[in-house]
Amino acid sequence: MNDLTTEIKKLEVETLDNLKLSKAKNTVRAYKSDFNDFVLFCSKHGMQSMPTEPKIISLYLTYLSKHSRFSTLKRRLASINVMHKYKGHYLDTKHPIIVENLMGIKRQIGIHQKAKKPILFNDLKQIVKAINNSELNDFKKLRDKTLILIGFSGGFRRSELVAITKDDIEFVKEGVKIFVKKSKSDQSGEGMTKAIPFFKHIEYCPVVHLKNWMFENRDNLVFPISDKNVALIIKKHALKAGLDDKRYAGHSLRSGFATSTAELGASERNIMSMTGHKSVDMVRRYIKEADLFKNNALNKLTNK
Repeated sequence: MNDLTTEIKKLEVETLDNLKLSKAKNTVRAYKSDFNDFVLFCSKHGMQSMPTEPKIISLYLTYLSKHSRFSTLKRRLASINVMHKYKGHYLDTKHPIIVENLMGIKRQIGIHQKAKKPILFNDLKQIVKAINNSELNDFKKLRDKTLILIGFSGGFRRSELVAITKDDIEFVKEGVKIFVKKSKSDQSGEGMTKAIPFFKHIEYCPVVHLKNWMFENRDNLVFPISDKNVALIIKKHALKAGLDDKRYAGHSLRSGFATSTAELGASERNIMSMTGHKSVDMVRRYIKEADLFKNNALNKLTNK
């Protein structure tokens, strides 16, 4: 009997490990961080956080709504649910007290988010020129230009950029192929290959810059910096280029690729094949942004 109990406990541990492995490490870390905030709320008010109940969840969401975006509420709810699953507890997140409370909060605070601006191709040109005119040494100039050009042209997440190794790079006559081993939208770790062609103008060509950078960089990592530094580099050079650095972040390269290519008529499928998006919803947001002036009803009037 004891042997059976020991075996069951071992299986429980292995099952928990499998559940954790089904998510990327950063995702699991985010779940735990969100759940810890819920734990603090419950401790402060003498309520049970694990297992909890819909009424307590609803109170927590109301508390959050005073100082958080609606998207934060949805993420925290998802995190609490996942952490309950990890521990083998069922949580009814579709309970009326949760669902109806969220509907009321949504109407009260709205769901609009002021997203970071995309770096469009003309912005990219300004940023490259700003780097060329900066006081950085030639090594850092080349690194930063390569980082930004590759990040933009491949629609990369910053976490993907800093994970690229020299073994992931293959130069071909058409340009370069970059293998992404794992990403946020690829939890199974199958990987994907991004193909970046040569650009007409060498000063903005990601392939030429990458070739030159790999000759100079001796590290196995193509960009041996943290993902946070990617955002800092973008913001620093955006400011030097005369752009509002507060409006840009690491995601601006990825969204800039999607918006810029949508403006030029790229299809949803082609954009998604580069960015790795699994859902068309976000891509359609980029296309909608690109169409604001391209297919504006006033265009014909402005030519009168």
